[in-house]
Amino acid sequence: MLRQTKQQPFVYIKKTNILCTIYEIRSEPTTLGGAIGITPNGLRLLDRLGVSDELHKYGSDHVKISMHSIGGSLLGQQDLIGPAREMTGFGYLRIKRTDLQKVMTDAVDKARIPIHYNKRITSIKDTTDGVEVTFSDGTVDTGDFLLGCDGIHSTVRKLHVDPEQAPEYTGMAALGALISASSLSEAATSQIRGMNITFTEEGTLLAMTCSASNDEFFWAFSKEVPLPDSGDARDGWEVRRKEEVDGFKSSLLDILKNAGGEWGDVMRQLVENTSVVKFYPTYKLPLDRPWNKGRCLLLGDAAHAMPPHAGQGVSMALEDVFLLSRMLENEPKSLPDTFQKFSEIRRPGLMSWLADLLKMERSEGRRDLGV
Repeated sequence: MLRQTKQQPFVYIKKTNILCTIYEIRSEPTTLGGAIGITPNGLRLLDRLGVSDELHKYGSDHVKISMHSIGGSLLGQQDLIGPAREMTGFGYLRIKRTDLQKVMTDAVDKARIPIHYNKRITSIKDTTDGVEVTFSDGTVDTGDFLLGCDGIHSTVRKLHVDPEQAPEYTGMAALGALISASSLSEAATSQIRGMNITFTEEGTLLAMTCSASNDEFFWAFSKEVPLPDSGDARDGWEVRRKEEVDGFKSSLLDILKNAGGEWGDVMRQLVENTSVVKFYPTYKLPLDRPWNKGRCLLLGDAAHAMPPHAGQGVSMALEDVFLLSRMLENEPKSLPDTFQKFSEIRRPGLMSWLADLLKMERSEGRRDLGV
């Protein structure tokens, strides 16, 4: 079995006695990325994989969400999970991408699943007998089937499954950074617990814990960013990225200059003491496009990219994997038929969930988080 990026699926799929091989486009495990949230449905599945305890050594399980005005007043608080904890027995975890990657890579190594790095797919040959994949270094490998778990800009989708569908830019982008608690005052660090959302006229600032010891935080500012003049092309985005990154401190401090109260000071400290930020344009995919073709199947964001603020990307990918694993273990049908049935089972629930999310956010007048 062949695929690129994110190692989670194969720890579980190997339990079905399917031999797995992972092909990773990067030359080594990446250190890029900020922090991500894992909701109860995802934590329940990670517990079944046997990695939940290890993940909790790294991540923050604070579940409180606090909403602030730019004037510094607290607009309200709520439990991020609520009834879901009672239903599932699992809470919430906010963890750095690098820590999640380390735990999952260690689990992959323990399961003796090989990972081959620096492997960029250049062609896919799908036949009735198997899948042949050619890489940019000239090497070739074959397998019974190929899983494309390579994210919203999926090469497997672009080369084979659905070449006509490119990701669509939402008009929203975010600046984000990790920052050590030691860079902030004690008064500021004591106020950053759980997730904090601050609404401004220009966008939304989020600040949250992302480590078990509360020694590191993640913040992000989401706003409308026009498409570059050159369109949705790499060169145009590189220019826009440089502009946003180079000017982040002055632009954000200008937005926050009149932020009031103690929370206003916390936000300014976050920005003033950050030296490196990342710029993330937000893309989306229609849910009515093909997820499978022949012996190839897309999973996770490669098939159905979730809005980043919804915190469901990891959890939805895990749900994909557990469903597929059960079907591969129990289905006597051919692989193409199994993959098509997977899509038919999985798609309606995802479409319903996303429709409910969009309906809720439109009723609240929100468009500032990339939906």
